[in-house]
Amino acid sequence: MAVVWNKHLVLGLVLGFCLVFSLGELERFVESPKADGSLAFLVVGDWGRRGNYNQTEVARQMGIIGEKLDINFVVSTGDNFYEDGLTGVDDPAFKESFVNIYTHSGLQKQWYNVLGNHDYRGNVEAQLSPILKKVDSRWLCLRSFVVNAEIVELFFVDTTPFVDEYFREPKAYDWSGVLPRKPYLSNLLKDVDLALKESRAKWKIVIGHHPIKSAGEHGSTAELIAQLLPIIQANSVDLYINGHDHCLQRISTSDSPIQFLTSGGGSKAWRGYVSWPNPEELKFYYDGQGFMTLQVTEAHIDVVFYDIEGHVRHHWSV
Repeated sequence: MAVVWNKHLVLGLVLGFCLVFSLGELERFVESPKADGSLAFLVVGDWGRRGNYNQTEVARQMGIIGEKLDINFVVSTGDNFYEDGLTGVDDPAFKESFVNIYTHSGLQKQWYNVLGNHDYRGNVEAQLSPILKKVDSRWLCLRSFVVNAEIVELFFVDTTPFVDEYFREPKAYDWSGVLPRKPYLSNLLKDVDLALKESRAKWKIVIGHHPIKSAGEHGSTAELIAQLLPIIQANSVDLYINGHDHCLQRISTSDSPIQFLTSGGGSKAWRGYVSWPNPEELKFYYDGQGFMTLQVTEAHIDVVFYDIEGHVRHHWSV
């Protein structure tokens, strides 16, 4: 049930420092901006490979930049554990791909994670379990939720159940909590729409694993274009951020004011593939490993893409 926003209406304590509030059916977490009202965070996706494919090197640069910017938190765009998610809460992959990799002091902040399609190939409830927080207090993974940081709100959306092909593949997916699919998606879209409508933040950012628009190997997601894009356009969303394609990119199309950003270079990257019909709309594309940072104030958002050596590959502001 929706409630009027009130910082002093505390419904519960989550993660030691985040407050959780009711907002439609989506859980809501609160992050406090810095003393000057600004906010900074990292975005990385498609990373969980036990340090392989340069995951460790990307993590090191994330730590260096994270410490320099004094980030508030880290966002993961999904595919947290390859190839098939976690087998359970005691799966050693959690430590081998997360705890033992992101050890830099600059990364000892809250992590907000969404599920990717590879995570759905494992035990989804394991990733969602609060037991993992006891292993590493930074971890938070939910299907869909909201993070409010006053000047900006982040809306995390569970995109994997939208994609038709996963329901046709012989590979097993863990659809517990999703089936029946039609009402799950219908309720999710209503909840996202309500949360966006109730937002009073200056900036609105929607985050999911799958791209709405992408020049990468997977390309744009037709189901999201048909079902999610109309909602986020109607609610004046500024950025849509995703992973899934193992690259870094920014697309700005003539038919939408939304910037489409991909940060899926956390480990294994795809080199040599790029396809977009209008080159003028593809503002940046890098088919290597890396991550993204966002610095947010009342007046502007600064987006920077970094490669595996910590070099700036692209900088954009709005």
